[in-house]
Amino acid sequence: MAAASPIAPDNPDDPNGQTAARGFGRALIVDDHPLFCDALALTLRAVAGVIDIDTAHSLAEALARLDTAPLPDLLLLDLDLPDIDGLGGLLRLRAAHPDLPVLVVSSMTEPRLVRASVAAGARGFVPKHSGREIFRTALDALARGETWLPETAQQAAGDEADSVARLAQLTRQQARILDLLCQGRLNKQIAFELSIAETTVKAHVTAIMRKLGVQSRTQAVLIAQQARFTSFLPEG
Repeated sequence: MAAASPIAPDNPDDPNGQTAARGFGRALIVDDHPLFCDALALTLRAVAGVIDIDTAHSLAEALARLDTAPLPDLLLLDLDLPDIDGLGGLLRLRAAHPDLPVLVVSSMTEPRLVRASVAAGARGFVPKHSGREIFRTALDALARGETWLPETAQQAAGDEADSVARLAQLTRQQARILDLLCQGRLNKQIAFELSIAETTVKAHVTAIMRKLGVQSRTQAVLIAQQARFTSFLPEG
């Protein structure tokens, strides 16, 4: 993934006299570009008064951090990470911590992807190239319990958003099993890898198909594939 231009720092004292967004004391930034993480941290401190900011450079690192440290008030997520792409990372985070507010910050801004991110459970979506005032507006909305989208995505919709909404219903274990199904693993192989009984795997697969509204494993895999970046790239 090509790194987007970092957010240019400006005066944290806000010379325009606008009130900073409030409500987030601790944040976790999940992005594999350290310079962008630094710039985003400066923005969070300036516009939202966030004091405690941590960073993770992969999904695995983020999940480990969330399992061992106090949960942040807000997680800011890049969708294209070294160990996962598309909406898979967001879906896994939501399955593991469904009450944690997630703001997607991505250089991928195709409207269908934006809408699908919200359908997957993100509280908002801010393009990486956005200025500080856009972040202020988005964080203000999230602090009020609202969802925030860029104007370009306000009217976008599609089958992908419906598919992702169904995927967001999966539990953490079901999401892991579906990921292994997408890799072509058999029930016996999944049972061995997850250290569970094969009958348990079969029960989870049945539950996955019911939640996704499909009749076969192949259809479930196709639904999952709609949550990957290739489904949201502009046509032509």
